[in-house]
Amino acid sequence: MTLVRYFAAARAQAGVDSEEWQEPDLGSLVEAIGRRHGERMAAILDSSSLLVDGTVASDRSRSLDGVDSVDVLPPFAGG
Repeated sequence: MTLVRYFAAARAQAGVDSEEWQEPDLGSLVEAIGRRHGERMAAILDSSSLLVDGTVASDRSRSLDGVDSVDVLPPFAGG
């Protein structure tokens, strides 16, 4: 299981701080989160940075095997 932690708009849309997921790769995880939490969440995910065990990951085919956490960080407003 991978712990997904949501921040800012992603947290507001999900309605929870975090959830556990069992998906094989980052792309499958993003799709599953979008299905569960709706179109608005899917849009948030498209513009978010995803940190896999603390490292920015942009390759959606990245395996989640052995990954402890994925952080969803939407763009933050302000300076």
